Amino acid sequence: MRKRTWTESLARACAKRRWWTVGIWGLAIVLAVIAVVSWLGGALVTDAEFTNNPESVTAYNLMQDRLGTDDTMLDEMVIVRSDTLTVDDPAFAAQVNSLYGELMALGPDVVQNGVTYYMVQDPSMVSADRHATFIPFEVPADNYARISEVYAVSDKYKTGDFQLYHTGSAAFMDDSMTLAESTMRTGETVGIAVALIVLAIVFGAITAALLPVFLGIASIVVALGFTALVGQAMDLTFMITSMITMMGLAVGIDYSLFILTRFREERAHGLEKMDAIGKAGATASKAVFFSGITVLLALVGLVVFPLSIFISMGIGSLLVVFTAILASMTLLPALISIFGDKVNSLRIPFIQSKKAPSYEDNKGVWAWITRTVTRAPVVSLLLTVVILVAAIVPFFDKKSGMSGISSTPDYLPSKQGYMVLLRDFHIGLDTPTMIVVDGNVSAPATRTAIAGLQEKLAGDAVFSSAVVAPYPDLNMAVIYARVAGDTMSQEALASVTRIRADYIPATFTDTTAKVMVTGESAFMVDYNKITNDYTPVIFTFVLALSFVVLLLAFRSIVIPATAIIMNLFSVGACYGLMVLVFQKGIGAGILGFTQVDSIETWLPLFLFAVLFGLSMDYHVFLLSRVREHYLHHGDNTAAVSFGLRSTGRLITGAALIMVAVFAGFALGDMVTMQQMGFGLAIAVLIDSTLVRCVLVPATMKLLGKANWYLPKWLNWLPNISIGEDMESRREPSAARPSPAFRPVLNPIPVAAEDNVIPPVEPMRDWRMK
Repeated sequence: MRKRTWTESLARACAKRRWWTVGIWGLAIVLAVIAVVSWLGGALVTDAEFTNNPESVTAYNLMQDRLGTDDTMLDEMVIVRSDTLTVDDPAFAAQVNSLYGELMALGPDVVQNGVTYYMVQDPSMVSADRHATFIPFEVPADNYARISEVYAVSDKYKTGDFQLYHTGSAAFMDDSMTLAESTMRTGETVGIAVALIVLAIVFGAITAALLPVFLGIASIVVALGFTALVGQAMDLTFMITSMITMMGLAVGIDYSLFILTRFREERAHGLEKMDAIGKAGATASKAVFFSGITVLLALVGLVVFPLSIFISMGIGSLLVVFTAILASMTLLPALISIFGDKVNSLRIPFIQSKKAPSYEDNKGVWAWITRTVTRAPVVSLLLTVVILVAAIVPFFDKKSGMSGISSTPDYLPSKQGYMVLLRDFHIGLDTPTMIVVDGNVSAPATRTAIAGLQEKLAGDAVFSSAVVAPYPDLNMAVIYARVAGDTMSQEALASVTRIRADYIPATFTDTTAKVMVTGESAFMVDYNKITNDYTPVIFTFVLALSFVVLLLAFRSIVIPATAIIMNLFSVGACYGLMVLVFQKGIGAGILGFTQVDSIETWLPLFLFAVLFGLSMDYHVFLLSRVREHYLHHGDNTAAVSFGLRSTGRLITGAALIMVAVFAGFALGDMVTMQQMGFGLAIAVLIDSTLVRCVLVPATMKLLGKANWYLPKWLNWLPNISIGEDMESRREPSAARPSPAFRPVLNPIPVAAEDNVIPPVEPMRDWRMK
């Protein structure tokens, strides 16, 4: 009797104990919901923190240690402006003082350390035309969402003579969270709606279409529950929820789609329900497992990066992909066992055929594509490579950065306040670049150096002012250089490089004091450098592990090598098109995107990890069917054609679902999500069309049997590969010896479906031994 694989045994066990399996998953979902409601909100933060100590972090920590600076508070301000009155008018003063009193009455949990111009007589708090002033205060970081209470108070003071604006870190964080939640709702709605339509077309039945969507949602809920638990041990950035939703819908639906399709195919060819579930477990589930492992290994690269936003998104992606793999290999067989052939209920007229799909006939669009490509493989290969290289070229003009407040929509309160602050006071948010001087600041040489540096900063157009705060008793001085604009702009980032590379070396030549730069702009510069340093390490890590997994999956060194090259083409083309659309603005207006000066620093590395894993999904699913056919027939060209015919519709449907899910997240107004959603969507689209339909068949045609080359010295590798057992129903090719008797297509039915008598096993082909 044929030995069952562990994936088949798992599928059969879960199908046989279907109610126990469903009950366990139901309990997991309930516990996950409780964990999310109880803990998840308090575990999410908006700040991105380094886990190592670059110069900006070292300087900031030094300030905290010696000056006792408090990073638990956020700077905020309310701007009061009147077109008819000036700050010297008693009515203006009365309005500001009354507003100040009500703001302070909100209590220290909402507002602290507020001052007005009338209290300190600081001229920098008054606009040049004297028609505006601002009230700066601090908001506890843990309660930044209560900025809405500040808004409510301010709204009462918006009269015919006065306009009020809000801006600052708390307002920006609150607006960012609102945008992220809105983007998530849009992405979920669009993704689920399109997924249902595509699945209904692929399956031709409503019930079958609903199962993968349910599996995707279940994976998301359980992964969010795990995230809430992880969040009790460490801070997680708020982007993790978007990642879990996006990845959960994408891979959860895809994995279920492939397994469910294989079950329906086997049932249509005459296998009993439990045998069809077992066959799907032995083939599709095994492919899901290997592809899922590849995705997980690719995502591990994010967790080793020393920045909290990477670690958070990596953890979220790992949790949801792991949950999706587990659900598709356990919960799905149980649900299939419960529904049986009712998965084909609620048929859609004219879409679902009652006949079993025939992949032996060399007809249809996928057969035509394969014939066209393999008829002229060199031309197909070169033409596709030229197109992909052309898409990659713009990437070499990429500028790295992070979307600051200037790239947010104009309708947000924080953006409106920022624009007024910039226009009337010629300053950005109250987050200056800080130059920390560590040493004897009373020494003449050090004082001269500080004065020289201050003079250079005053002559730099990026800065509106440069104020020195000396602390001789602490052997420290801090130069606060206020940025005249967005601290995340390319100009602000370039100014940090000038300070470090030019200004400091030119002025501090005759002193032993150590000088370091910190602040938001400096953090961003260090962030870019660390990303550049870690990128080759993570690329090498992911590519090496993926090579090993694919080597074990297909017992070939050629398959993983070509797969890696093709996936790098997909990722590179995605990078180039992102630069073309977002940085250069070509097509941004048509697509409804915001043109910005830079691509998010974290995005290319993140996209590489995610896209490399997702691309391998399709590659594993396609090649698993190719290898099945090749092992049975030994005809490489026929195997490639069979693989594309048998998976083309599924891969296209799965890709459309992923594109819809990712594009849904790009429809919001948050630039970060626009770039991420567009990048993921366009890469999957390229991968499922040009790469999967042209590059793969053309390359495999040219390589021939060399595709399956494994050096003899690697024969010791464990034989756990995909496609070792071809479906027993297929007849061997005419050129090969026939088995002693034909396989049994319709085993004798029994009354108890959970105790099906195994069908008689066919004699194995002597070449398969």
